[in-house]
Amino acid sequence: QLQFEESGGGLVQPGESLRLSCVLSRWSLLYYSVGWFRQVPGRDREGVSCISSTDDTTYYDDSVKGRFTISRDNAKNTVYLQMDNLKPEDTGIYYCAEAWVSLCTLKSPPSWGHGTQVTVSS
Repeated sequence: QLQFEESGGGLVQPGESLRLSCVLSRWSLLYYSVGWFRQVPGRDREGVSCISSTDDTTYYDDSVKGRFTISRDNAKNTVYLQMDNLKPEDTGIYYCAEAWVSLCTLKSPPSWGHGTQVTVSS
């Protein structure tokens, strides 16, 4: 199973920005489509944004379109999520996993990392 390590979360005020990073260990990122998934208490993890392995096709949930940007650096084995104009409803724990890009869903039961906590509050 792929193992990702997430970082970059924090406590910010509404309207501020964060950049999350997700590093894949032991395998080359080159061959994998990857997604960012958000966990909120009482709800299942949901796909926020995904990026393909080949042509950088991307998917964004409607709630983050125009505010979040996903990108990847295969040389660094890293996927990024630039989060701008953050809102309180963006609060949650963010995880990376291999994903189907079309609807930003999990490709297989992942080995979840620790995630990174994002809290947006005034």
